[in-house]
Amino acid sequence: MNRVPVLALAIVLAIAACSKRDPVADEANSTAGLPTVNEPAPSATGEPRGNAAQPASGAPSPQSTIPAALQGRWGLTPGDCTSTRGDAKGLLVISGDQLRFYESVAVPSGSVDKDGESISGDFAFTGEGQSWTKFQSLKLQKQELVRTETNPAASFTYAKCT
Repeated sequence: MNRVPVLALAIVLAIAACSKRDPVADEANSTAGLPTVNEPAPSATGEPRGNAAQPASGAPSPQSTIPAALQGRWGLTPGDCTSTRGDAKGLLVISGDQLRFYESVAVPSGSVDKDGESISGDFAFTGEGQSWTKFQSLKLQKQELVRTETNPAASFTYAKCT
């Protein structure tokens, strides 16, 4: 048996497989970094629940409270609001002191700018065993929530879950 044609065919197939187009459309919104819905949320300072370290004040400062108009369940797609299988990767749950994504939770850190329908500033994230800080801007526009972040710059539009 001649191995050269088999080897040549294997190389051609490997090159063809590597040159295929990415299955995700360039214009698709990223859902990376969203929290697992059934995991306990970290504390208001971003520490995992059960951690011995306690925040100095014991509660979030009034300055870091998220406006009531932004609070609730928000979905990137209608399926994010109705999934019962725990796979709502585009679901964002906002409470008075945190943002809960599919696989991470964020709390305002430091000073934030806010009014009745928006908040922006640095948020401390925790998820999948990691911690990081990222600028977030959340603004109510008509009946939609627009979340903008930096590094890398991205914007996401959510509809309120009913």
